Amino acid sequence: MSRREVDLFVIGAGSGGVRAARIAAQHGARVMMAEEYRVGGTCVIRGCVPKKLFVHAGRFAHDLEDMAGFGWRVGEAEFDWLTLVANKDKEIARLEGIYRRNAENAGVEVVASRAVVAGPNTVRILSTGEEIDARYILLATGARPALGPAIVGCELAITSNEAFNLTHFPDRILVQGAGYIAVEFAGLFRALGSDVTLVYRADKVLRGFDGEIRDHLEAEMTRAGIHLTPGRTLTSIEVINGGKRVTLSDGSVLEVDDVMLALGRIPNTGHLGLDGVGVKLDDVGAVVVDEKGCTNVPSIYAVGDVTNRINLTPVAIREGHAFADTVFGNKPWTVDHSLVATAVFSEPEIGTVGLSEEAARALGRPIDIYSTSFRPLKATLSGRETRTFMKLVVDKESDVVLGCHIMGDAASEMIQLAGVALGLKAKKADFDRTVAVHPTSAEELVTLRTPTRSI
Repeated sequence: MSRREVDLFVIGAGSGGVRAARIAAQHGARVMMAEEYRVGGTCVIRGCVPKKLFVHAGRFAHDLEDMAGFGWRVGEAEFDWLTLVANKDKEIARLEGIYRRNAENAGVEVVASRAVVAGPNTVRILSTGEEIDARYILLATGARPALGPAIVGCELAITSNEAFNLTHFPDRILVQGAGYIAVEFAGLFRALGSDVTLVYRADKVLRGFDGEIRDHLEAEMTRAGIHLTPGRTLTSIEVINGGKRVTLSDGSVLEVDDVMLALGRIPNTGHLGLDGVGVKLDDVGAVVVDEKGCTNVPSIYAVGDVTNRINLTPVAIREGHAFADTVFGNKPWTVDHSLVATAVFSEPEIGTVGLSEEAARALGRPIDIYSTSFRPLKATLSGRETRTFMKLVVDKESDVVLGCHIMGDAASEMIQLAGVALGLKAKKADFDRTVAVHPTSAEELVTLRTPTRSI
């Protein structure tokens, strides 16, 4: 019997892989896609979507707190963790079904198995041993949480993978890390009622973000009761009295119910057979690709977190779409990684696009900074202590807005549209002549008239 042949074999059915497979199939390609776990990948199954659902759960606690200032009188509310987990599972199962159906309806054959690269144009399905000849192979295997092997007892900790399915709610939790995942989980666990300690090696959270955003977030986290512990790391974890005893690098000891490690993510390139075909990897194990997503092996491409470029779901989706259009649709295009808006679902949430003040300073050109910090309208009656912060970074000579940074309610919604403006190289004058929508927080972006400082 002759071996089966396809035009494209996709390894990994996350957001990037599914998009690439579906679009390629719509262009007429014969496509197979293998996934060893669940269709949807990190974002849908154990990342962005469940995280945002949990963030919403935490915000109801804020809403209940705020209601009294608006005249509402409610009895004592009770939160049930297992109900949240169960309802999250139902929604994830629904979304997984949609992802699978969309791929299959486009003509993609989805295989529930791990697959490895057996040659430049060959993929082996491990569950059956079948080898498939593929004109092109796309690696879309994503990344996994780092465990921190330098920590004695690190196997006793959880990561973001397990946090969504805990069978108990942790009254006390220690989170190590300072990136997106660390600050998001610290915020949501605190909002749901946990006593939270955030431990991180750096002096501030969110390395690479605008410095004022970092300062304002730390102030808000402290105000919320999160114990910030900068300049330290975990050295050991041990079980004690049904909980965990944690020792930090300064010798201090804490007792908590759970320890969560949010120490970054590692590209899933191990045991894929890439060494055998000579696919080049970088120092952290990420697949090295050109602007089209092509590896040094012309028949093998890669998209998403496995390439460790910009590890965001919408970026992976666009990379997958660009690959399929270019290779199978005779519509070549590449993804612009230079201006990507992003949101951090911390408490409060952050939206940012373009250059930070620090990055703009490094250009060596004169810049103007416009910023404002204010108490949002809702908080004036609720009495809750929180502040919104907004900032524009402007090139002084051209008047082009180089960066926009927002922290506060709906920051993620506002930054999406700000991303459109910056993508069009909008000038500060364009913001100035836009009529404000009142009363909103967003109107501050178009009513900032006087520079806070010039550099």
